[in-house]
Amino acid sequence: MNKIGIFCSASQTIDNIYFEKTMELGKWMGEQGKTLVYGGANMGLMECVAQTVKQGGGNIIGVVPSKLEENEKVSTLPNKFFHTKNLSDRKDVILAESDVMIALPGGIGTLDEIFHVMASASIGYHSKKVIFYNINGFYDELLSILNGFEERQFTRHPLSHYFDVANTFSELTNLLNKQASI
Repeated sequence: MNKIGIFCSASQTIDNIYFEKTMELGKWMGEQGKTLVYGGANMGLMECVAQTVKQGGGNIIGVVPSKLEENEKVSTLPNKFFHTKNLSDRKDVILAESDVMIALPGGIGTLDEIFHVMASASIGYHSKKVIFYNINGFYDELLSILNGFEERQFTRHPLSHYFDVANTFSELTNLLNKQASI
């Protein structure tokens, strides 16, 4: 497990704790020689994680949709680029190129990416998981809703087949190390 897909916010105006925790993860990834696979934007947590992975010596794959290029919002940090037509293609490439995905705090785009991975796993396209990095309880309400789906029998399999939750950095690295040994 060397390629870690990251889904996260491109916003610059979010609380600093999210940047701090993203830098911690990026530094760890770089030091561990991991490859970051992400959306390729030069903003928010996306640029933050890319910068710290790069500084730590890791590799970076940017998966860039055409709109990002048209708007000149593409990071210069990736070692390799995949250019896609749209967000749907971007999700498919990130999924194909990653061994595991981490959902850092993010908005609608991040949720779209998370559910793309989980939905495609639920019908058998792959067996990869998303790890919710639940910084300061960011995903608590969403996780409650997902648990309600399972309790009400709206899932074919336990949701633990599709995602894990890390509430701390230590829990996150333990999950990543566990994934690497599978």
